Amino acid sequence: MFGRRRDERGTATILILGLSVAVLMLGGLSVDFWRAIAARRALAAVADSSAAAGANAVDTGLLRSGAGVQLDPNVAQAYATDELQHQSASRRIEAVTIDADSQRVIVVLQQRIDFSLLALFGADSGFTVRVSATAAPIRRP
Repeated sequence: MFGRRRDERGTATILILGLSVAVLMLGGLSVDFWRAIAARRALAAVADSSAAAGANAVDTGLLRSGAGVQLDPNVAQAYATDELQHQSASRRIEAVTIDADSQRVIVVLQQRIDFSLLALFGADSGFTVRVSATAAPIRRP
């Protein structure tokens, strides 16, 4: 019929099916990629606000004596931890490291992002997003 050979029937269906699977995989990859970017931005915002809160723990005794601007490390850690708990109530943060000394506060956060659409293709594991933020007090003249 119209010059078609019988052994070529169904090749267009297989081609369309293969292309559909490839497009679905590419879509899954892009969705998971954007989820990772969004999670990293949100995690970085939480780390920044926590480090900035910790940098507010200036040792007022040293400041009034004229010794300069220095942090009280224990208070800085407490401020950073309090802000982190306040900001991250709904987040799934896996690891938190808050390190403070007399000059700066460093906050490191880690979160696991699971695959969404790529899990349909057997990608069981996700990936880890890790961010850090550093803040230090400054004295303005």
